[in-house]
Amino acid sequence: MALAQPEPGGMLAGRTDQRTDPRSGPLRGTLATTACMETLQVGYLHAVAAAAGCSLSQPFPDNGIDWHVSHGAPEHVIDDEVTIKVQLKATYQIPPRPAGPTFGFTLDNEHLVKLARSPVAVHKILVVMLVPRERDQWLSAGHDRLDLRHCCYWTNLAGHPVTGRRRTTVRIPTTRIFDDRALCEIMTRVGSGGTP
Repeated sequence: MALAQPEPGGMLAGRTDQRTDPRSGPLRGTLATTACMETLQVGYLHAVAAAAGCSLSQPFPDNGIDWHVSHGAPEHVIDDEVTIKVQLKATYQIPPRPAGPTFGFTLDNEHLVKLARSPVAVHKILVVMLVPRERDQWLSAGHDRLDLRHCCYWTNLAGHPVTGRRRTTVRIPTTRIFDDRALCEIMTRVGSGGTP
């Protein structure tokens, strides 16, 4: 049996398909957009953790926190490995590069209470990813890079009050871009006995 070889663009030689028609784009799966957003933000977290030299684990069963991120370094004062808990959220309702020093993000009060608890044995941060509304704009790849759009921002909500009846809007600083350097700095502060 002879196997057809894929073309550089991914299609088999001689085959035409509406899924690659530039007017309609590739045929994407029917998975709900919110589920795809969750997967995208997990990919972002994995990339940041890899570049920062951190390990990841998922609590099972999930108790309202998505990930545990651990960072080992002999320079840490309190232990040679420190851990933070990370809650991921994503939205396409906020445009990229939000204007001003913060943008608002609404959380269910029950979830905010969990993230705002203080003091804690293991610090928690909220990471919010802003994504384009259309999935075909989420990423682009080239020979030298893979770009994920748009950006993740982080905040520590320890001590944040509940102000709404069922939901509370929290302010996320636009200066706190969540990347490998930010994660290393967070872990350095936690490793010296401080807060994220």
